[in-house]
Amino acid sequence: MPNILEETNFILKKYNIRANKSLGQNFLINQDVIDKIVDSANISKEDLIIEIGPGLGTLTKELLERAGKVICIELDTKMVKILKDRFSLYKNFEIINEDVLKVDLNEIIQNEHKTCKIVANLPYYITTPIIMKLLESKLDIESITVMIQKEVAERLIATPGQKLAGAITYTVYYYCESEKILEVPNSSFIPEPEVTSEVIKLKIRKTTPVNVTSEKEMFSIIKTAFMQRRKTLINALTNGNAVKNKQEALQIFEDLKIDANARAEELTLNQFADLANLLQTNRKYK
Repeated sequence: MPNILEETNFILKKYNIRANKSLGQNFLINQDVIDKIVDSANISKEDLIIEIGPGLGTLTKELLERAGKVICIELDTKMVKILKDRFSLYKNFEIINEDVLKVDLNEIIQNEHKTCKIVANLPYYITTPIIMKLLESKLDIESITVMIQKEVAERLIATPGQKLAGAITYTVYYYCESEKILEVPNSSFIPEPEVTSEVIKLKIRKTTPVNVTSEKEMFSIIKTAFMQRRKTLINALTNGNAVKNKQEALQIFEDLKIDANARAEELTLNQFADLANLLQTNRKYK
C-alpha cells in the first residue's frame, strides 16, 4: 500500500500540477498528523464536516470514512477536478468551488440538519479572515479544528491580558474555549513551508464569558486599542476617537480602576467589556 508521500507525488504527476504559492498550498504528507487532526475533531456518522481548502484530499479521505457528510470548499479549480475524480464513489462527499469568504455557510449548515464541525489545513495567508468569518457569522457549529501557522495559533489561543494577546485573541476567547493539539514541523509538507505549523481546536461556547451591552462596541474598542498597541490604551482610544478626549478616558479608567498607563494587551476581556458598557452608558445619558 503506497504511503502518503508516494500517493501525493503520484497525484501531482498524474495531473501535471504543482503547489500554487499564491493560494498558500502546502500538501500534508504526515499520516500521524492527519490521524491526530481527525481524532481531536471527534467525528461521528452524525456529523457534517466542512473542510476548507482540501487541496489534494489527503485529509478529506480520512474525514469521509468517519463523518456522515463532508462538504469541501475549494477555490482552485485544478484541485476541484482531482477531488471529484478521487471521491466520486463516496455518497457523503460534496464540493463547492468557491472562495470560502463568499460562501453562505449558515445556509449550508441549516440545510444539512447535522451537528457541524469545521476541519481544515488553512492557507497561512488568509487564516485570520477565515477564523473571523467563522466566529462572527455565529454559525451553528460545535468546533473548529484547524492547522495554521504556529505564530498565529499562539496568538489565537493566548489568554487575554497576556503579552502574546492581539485583537483576535479576545474574539476567539469570547466565542470559544481553545486547545493546542499538536505542533507540526515543516518537514510534514511538500513543498516545505518556511514556518512551523500548529493544530488547534476551538470549541464554541454555549454562553459567552462576559456580559456586554454591545458586542460591536466592545470589539470596536479592542480593534482600536490594538491598532496602536505601542501606545498606552488611553492614548490609543483618544487618537482612535473611541472617547471624546483624554480627560474623559482618564475618568473612565479611574472609575473602572484600570491603570492609566495600561496598554491594550494588559486588559482582560472583562475589563474591555466594562469599558464598552461604561462608554455606552455615558453616551446614553449625555
